[in-house]
Amino acid sequence: MARKINNDNDLPKAKINKNSLKKTLRIFEYTGDHKWKLYLGLVFLLLTSITALIFPLMLGDLVKSVEKGEFSAINTIGGLLMLVLTAQSICSYYRIYLFVNYTENTLATLRQRVYEHIIKLPMTYFGQKRVGDLNSRMSADITQIQDTLTTTIAEFLRQFLLIIGGIAFLLVISPKLTLLMLSIVPVVAIAAVIFGRFIKKTAREVQEKVSESNTIIEETLQGITNVKAFANEFFENARYKKSTEEIVLKAIQGGKYRGFFASFIIFCLFGAIVSVIWYGVYLASIKQLLIGDLISFILYSAFVGVSFGGIAELYAQIQKAVGAVERVFEILDEVPEAIDIVEPSAHIKRIEGNVTFENVAFTYPSRKEMQILKNISITVKKGETIAIVGPSGSGKSTLVALLLRFYDPQSGKILIDGIDAKTFPLTELRNNMAIVPQDVLLFGGSIKENIAYGKPTASISEIAEAARKANALDFIDSFPEKFETIVGERGMKLSGGQRQRIAIARAVLKDPSILILDEATSSLDSESERLVQEALDKLMVGRTSFVIAHRLSTIRKADKIIVIDKGKLSESGTHEELMLNANGLYHNLIKLQMDIA
Repeated sequence: MARKINNDNDLPKAKINKNSLKKTLRIFEYTGDHKWKLYLGLVFLLLTSITALIFPLMLGDLVKSVEKGEFSAINTIGGLLMLVLTAQSICSYYRIYLFVNYTENTLATLRQRVYEHIIKLPMTYFGQKRVGDLNSRMSADITQIQDTLTTTIAEFLRQFLLIIGGIAFLLVISPKLTLLMLSIVPVVAIAAVIFGRFIKKTAREVQEKVSESNTIIEETLQGITNVKAFANEFFENARYKKSTEEIVLKAIQGGKYRGFFASFIIFCLFGAIVSVIWYGVYLASIKQLLIGDLISFILYSAFVGVSFGGIAELYAQIQKAVGAVERVFEILDEVPEAIDIVEPSAHIKRIEGNVTFENVAFTYPSRKEMQILKNISITVKKGETIAIVGPSGSGKSTLVALLLRFYDPQSGKILIDGIDAKTFPLTELRNNMAIVPQDVLLFGGSIKENIAYGKPTASISEIAEAARKANALDFIDSFPEKFETIVGERGMKLSGGQRQRIAIARAVLKDPSILILDEATSSLDSESERLVQEALDKLMVGRTSFVIAHRLSTIRKADKIIVIDKGKLSESGTHEELMLNANGLYHNLIKLQMDIA
């Protein structure tokens, strides 16, 4: 499947109306103390436009001074022209500087607020959104807003002022010539814009075809073993040949359009200029127009023509920016979790670790037709180890997700130390819990940074002690950079067992009251599993531990084993008690694993 070409030009546009403008104006809520820079920038924008409009008029006056024989005015007008150019240069500098300064400060605040809001959103939101989509809103959409606030809006206003001011000056110079110009130049400019968009669309189609052909190469080379094993070289070659032939056809079609466009520009645009100049010279020949005025008129016509051509594209960019603002504010309008983002405190209010599930039922919002948990009731005392087993999809991981309050049950409740979990501040509750998952995700920094994620305020001695307890110190010390070793993206420079022990060290450092182990050893080899299991056994001492187990041999010493089947509590008891029921699900799972082994 061809990968979609993703760039700012692909961003969807939004209709500009009263409602969309109202939403867009919300961006000024993030301006803070920088609003004055926008207002001052608009003043310099106005001054830039005024000086630009004065320039052709004065250039015409310079020529007219020769026509009229007023040679003494040449130096004066020339000096004034240089002053106007100097003023325009200064105003342009401050206009750009102020708009950039205003935009960067505003968008820095917006980025911070959006990111802060995203990480406070509940898991139900992330279950319905793709990470790529959220990343696009944080990058492509905000970049589009940045470009629009920095240059597009300013340029749009400038072009608009040049059109209005230019036409006003044209009417003053020669109403007859203005009518001719207005009947030709805008039509040609608008036609050129439409033609240009059509060519751009064709060029994008060519790029998509190229992308498809590159995908064929990528798929073929990645699956070269299958290609050769099935002797499908002919098929793959034919597939690529067809793709490249489609590129040629589309590119040739685009070449024809570009040729037509070049011919159109040469004939129509230059023909329009010739027409205006011809009529202007005719008016000058019958003494209805001075040559100086004709030069001013031609310059103003160029201003108006270029502005007409550019303003349509600028308007399209503003439409994209309006759409981008709406998509960004869709995130900010989502209701976040009740989390206060504050600096970690060394004094965390600890819970005892007594946990009770009372008739807990749960259904994922994205799969309302399927109830995952059905009236689960479990009582766990402080310091106990509870193993949760059952077939895949039975609801084991969902149970601990509810404990972490990633989700709240639809009915029933979860009590922590006899208090409804919903009454605890989320940060306080989760600060008392730690999880060691099956697939450990490490951040791309150093080993020290990844362990310290469990307690950002920890000292290096505390981090080293946590690593020792997690059976991780030996392999860390074997690296030249030791704790400063970079683990790579997602921790891929470390083995699976090493990543697990870093995750355990992170949990040790956090010193939680409640520990959650989600199949933490299921994907490891025997030696790694032994080292990880030893670390886990030490970590679970004195803590309430929930162990989701795939290898049932690792949970025989659990204080209680909970068996879940199709969302219901099927059995519970110690390993010995459950093995007495020969028809029970636990007994059958043990027997199945022994047979496989």
